[in-house]
Amino acid sequence: MKLGIMMNAFSDRSWADALDAAKNLGFLCVEPGTGGFVGRAHTDVTGMLKDKSRLEEWVGAVRSRGLQISAISCHGNPLHPDAKEAGQHLRELEESIEFAGIIGVDTINCFAGCPGAGEDAKYPNWITCPWPPCFGDAVKWQWEKKVIPFWQKLSASVTGTTIRFALEMHPGDVVYCPETLLMLRDAIGERVCCNFDPSHLFWQGINPITAIRKIGAAIVHCHAKDAKVDPHVTQWRGVLDWKHYSEVPKRAWTFRTVGYGHGPDFWNDFVSALRLVGFDGVVSIEHEDPLMSATEGMRKAVKLLLKTLPFESAGKMTWA
Repeated sequence: MKLGIMMNAFSDRSWADALDAAKNLGFLCVEPGTGGFVGRAHTDVTGMLKDKSRLEEWVGAVRSRGLQISAISCHGNPLHPDAKEAGQHLRELEESIEFAGIIGVDTINCFAGCPGAGEDAKYPNWITCPWPPCFGDAVKWQWEKKVIPFWQKLSASVTGTTIRFALEMHPGDVVYCPETLLMLRDAIGERVCCNFDPSHLFWQGINPITAIRKIGAAIVHCHAKDAKVDPHVTQWRGVLDWKHYSEVPKRAWTFRTVGYGHGPDFWNDFVSALRLVGFDGVVSIEHEDPLMSATEGMRKAVKLLLKTLPFESAGKMTWA
């Protein structure tokens, strides 16, 4: 396996400075943002698609430092019921597909999206219960009329390429757990893959190790991000939480740096489960810890994962 970094952690730095920071922290791979909610702090994709010299300079900055691009990140909502917002996210996703093809990257990390509950909706509607019956009807409509047709069309658009869409399971999105990920993969095919991030599973009560074994070969990229569930909050009001991430003492759960939600034993099991299902790719650290700076959070995560990740092949069982 290889250790990577989601580069939006250094969105306040230039591309060259961000790459230097990644290199100095010991990363081998980088994952730049190319649109959607992640933004384009380091990648003016539109401009680079029009100017080959700028694109070559951008790629050259990565290669000259001995780094590799593990994937590009375009986490948006192209199914948003607001046509303007959906259109922007779709354009950025389509540009990201073209960009990935040119730079030789086959993995686009993204979200499946979330439509509204009907044609006249103004906002996305993430439905989490079947009753009253209107909720169940709305979920059926979302999948049959919006989700599956969209992903069928997008997948068909990359026929003849190696592009794959590594969906991140995320609450607020129609694909938020292993079941919904596999539902979409079954409907669309192997273009739909998984960017596995355990942090979004912890607070839902999903065991990431069980999830890895369930999803299996569909996992093509990973995010290393931890989460801490606060029992003092959940024991009286549950895990669902719309409070801002900055309100840490009041929240049911909070994103944490690797090792600060779950200790080394979990992360040992995590990478072992990944290898068990045949994954031997990039584990990319994503920093969203409100209690720690990006640099310190990265440093601590790197220290733990350098001890945990298996970097060599298992070799022969000489004892068996």
